[in-house]
Amino acid sequence: MLFSSLWKSRYKTHFGAADCWWRPGLVVLLCWSCVTQLTCGNLTLEESKHLVIQRDGEFDMTYNDTVTSENQTIYAFNHTVSRNKTEGVRVSVDVLSQNLKSPILFVVRQKQAVLSFQVPLILRGLYQRKYPYNHLGRTLCQPPTKAASETQYFFVDVSTLSSQGTNYQLRVSRVESFTLQTDKTFSFTASPSQPQYFKYVFPEGVDTVIVKVSSDMNFPCSVMSIQDIQCPVYDLDNNVAFIGMYQTMTKKGAITVQRKDFPSNSFYVVVVVKTEDEACGGPLRFYPLRPDELIDAGNRSKILDVVVSPAIESEVYVMGMLFCLGIFLSFYLLTLLVACVQNKRAKRRALFHNIADTSPAETGKTSASPNEYGSLADSTVSSEAVTESAPSIDSATSADNYGYIGREPFKRRPILNQMHHIAIRFERSLENVGRSRQESLSSIEEDDYDTLDDINSDKNIVRTKKYLCVSDLSRKDKRVLSKKYQIYFWNIATIAVFYALPVIQLVITYQTVVNVTGNQDICYYNFMCAHPLGALSAFNNILSNLGYVMLGLLFLLIVLKRDIVHNRALSCNDVNALECGIPKHFGLFYAMGTALMMEGLLSACYHVCPNYTNFQFDTSFMYMIAGLCMLKLYQKRHPDINASAYTAYACLAGVIFFSVLGVVFGRGNTVFWIVFSVIHILATLLLSTQLYYMGRWRLDSGILRRMVYIVYTDCIRQCSGPMYIDRMVLLVMGNIVNWSLAAYGLIERPNDFASYLLAIAICNLLLYFAFYIIMKLRSGERIRCLALVCILFTAVVWGFALYFFFQGLSTWQKTPAESREHNRDCILLSFFDDHDIWHFLSSIAMFGSFLVLLTMDDDLDAVQRDKIYVF
Repeated sequence: MLFSSLWKSRYKTHFGAADCWWRPGLVVLLCWSCVTQLTCGNLTLEESKHLVIQRDGEFDMTYNDTVTSENQTIYAFNHTVSRNKTEGVRVSVDVLSQNLKSPILFVVRQKQAVLSFQVPLILRGLYQRKYPYNHLGRTLCQPPTKAASETQYFFVDVSTLSSQGTNYQLRVSRVESFTLQTDKTFSFTASPSQPQYFKYVFPEGVDTVIVKVSSDMNFPCSVMSIQDIQCPVYDLDNNVAFIGMYQTMTKKGAITVQRKDFPSNSFYVVVVVKTEDEACGGPLRFYPLRPDELIDAGNRSKILDVVVSPAIESEVYVMGMLFCLGIFLSFYLLTLLVACVQNKRAKRRALFHNIADTSPAETGKTSASPNEYGSLADSTVSSEAVTESAPSIDSATSADNYGYIGREPFKRRPILNQMHHIAIRFERSLENVGRSRQESLSSIEEDDYDTLDDINSDKNIVRTKKYLCVSDLSRKDKRVLSKKYQIYFWNIATIAVFYALPVIQLVITYQTVVNVTGNQDICYYNFMCAHPLGALSAFNNILSNLGYVMLGLLFLLIVLKRDIVHNRALSCNDVNALECGIPKHFGLFYAMGTALMMEGLLSACYHVCPNYTNFQFDTSFMYMIAGLCMLKLYQKRHPDINASAYTAYACLAGVIFFSVLGVVFGRGNTVFWIVFSVIHILATLLLSTQLYYMGRWRLDSGILRRMVYIVYTDCIRQCSGPMYIDRMVLLVMGNIVNWSLAAYGLIERPNDFASYLLAIAICNLLLYFAFYIIMKLRSGERIRCLALVCILFTAVVWGFALYFFFQGLSTWQKTPAESREHNRDCILLSFFDDHDIWHFLSSIAMFGSFLVLLTMDDDLDAVQRDKIYVF
């Protein structure tokens, strides 16, 4: 009781004390509650105005509805997904209202993906051009399912922020042919706002397929892409390059796909039409006057066909490699067979000569000339053969006797005549021994000979004679010249190493970039016949270059054999090797063989990723081969005055320098073409002067005065013809050809400057070679059977090779999409295309051309050099 009364009293006392401030606080709390309730009531009233309408959607039904900022419509769809069968679902939207201030937003919510887009869809082009599209069609991503069959739901939400009502049409339909079938063509229509993509599943036993997309329309420009089965699918112009492999196309497109790159054993084929055609070489639309101006894109629908075909099997790869090796190994076997036949004939001739020398009175057989037969590997000419050839050499006063060896039987020759030949042979042997000893005591530096007074005193006299013989231009020491021309080989070997290593590194980087980014517009392949192997995209184009390497090596072996035989003859003091025939210098031949091998290597590097930035890899050693062949033709009859290796390679470096400038800056640049044409004409005139006067002229301040004097004395004062008629004919023809080529380049300004420059080199080489053959026949010399066969065979092979070269399966002068219009299927063993056959035939033709240069003057091996004319 006490505690209860105490509690009551304290409670009452406390309540009474707080009553003065509690009641006003209660009033404030009640007022705040009323305000809060009124506010919430207003918000509920506002929310009640924003309606959310949910509908059960049906496939293949068109919904015509209106959407504003006050309502949102949600369409619910469901469909059955099977593990063994994939059906595509496509959402098509069309906005009927015009001049919308706010777009309509469509959001498609799936189980594992969300797709959203606005209508009108604004796609941007170059220079921020804006193209609106009111009609859209998008295919929904179909994620794989593990269950045998399941029902999946997806929702299409339609909303806008525009207060005005906007009419739209919505249609959701099934794509029955969503999965592509092998070797079955499927046609469809695509546009920038209505991209298409389809699924393909690798069949059992097929590891590689080729996806080909084609159209009868060049434009609009389109993009084909190969993407993995994953969501989202990038199927718009502004994101199609994000993943996978892709390439632009006009009429043709092809991508080789390997199973190993797709773990799900399937992939999407995506086709997107671009908003502009500039990427495919089409015209560029006008620039908008206002930055935010919308440009009507017009009708950019395109009808396309797609087909997926199995690629070649591994057996075709093996067959292609064996075919390539078999062709070029057959040349090794043929060379070995010819060498064996020629060695057998050489031994038979040596046996006949020995019999003739030991018992001349009893032998009634005719002594055969070692020059009756041509061979790839020269056999050593014995001293007995020299004895037999002496009468013909001494009596060779006309051109018909060049290289001909007497065949009178020994029994019809007087004994005194035979004794006379033996005495001559003995005297020449003593002279050769004395000469060899003197040469061994002298310096072999070339500068020592060039600065001797006795050579300088008669150099101008000898080289300016009206009729020159090889003996007049082969006065320098043989070892000096041999050392001089060996520098050609060592220099080109050094150039090859320093040139090839960065090239290989660069093309590996190119291939890596292509594989990582998936951008197949970087490389200009023939995509219709590009067979991958490992990281390489077009292995067949690389393999076909094997012929250059193998035949270049074979040519080096043939030259080495000739070099050994010639050195053996020199060590035996063979008169024919010392004083007869065209002087043998093999340095340029070694350089030519090395250049042919490097052409194969660098051409293979170029075809790893062919494009305009690395085309000089494929042409650099072509320039060198053309230049070395011209130098070798000139060296044959001008061994003392031929250009040094340093000068020759410096000039070739200048050619390659202009090639790079032309590729980078020459396309449509008038100033560059004017400068190049002037340099081309001046170089032609300087070279013509150098060749006409055999180097006996000076380019100094008095050159103009001397030119005026020559014109006055030879043309005005008295009309006299040129002293060197043959040389003048060649140089006039050469100037006509080069001036014509310079005019063509200045007028037409071809885009492919590297090929234009190569055409100049080849035209000059062919002109000089034709002149050499004509002058050789005109001088009474003859072409042996082996050299004639090589000439005819090489001409025929060159003709077929050029036919395949001009087929033009790709060209980097155009855009990648335009280049693909020239792509064609394989034509040989389902593995090689036209350009591969060009590689085969051109390597054989170059090898044959080298053999022509090597064997063309074998008929002069037993002719004294003072009987061989210079031209």
